[in-house]
Amino acid sequence: MADSSQSLSYQVGEAKGQAQEKASNLMDRASGAAQSTKESLQEAGQQIQAKTQGAVDAVKDASGMKK
Repeated sequence: MADSSQSLSYQVGEAKGQAQEKASNLMDRASGAAQSTKESLQEAGQQIQAKTQGAVDAVKDASGMKK
């Protein structure tokens, strides 16, 4: 009986370890995806800011407000 109890305990430990590893891998992937999204949004924001500044400069040029 002790052997089957030890075997069951070992199997439960193995399953727990595998589940923890899978969860860790999923968290790593989610973190990577979030970082990638953050970088993409920052880049998009910078592009919008540059385009907006270009538009402001064009209006200033057209209206003679630029010094």
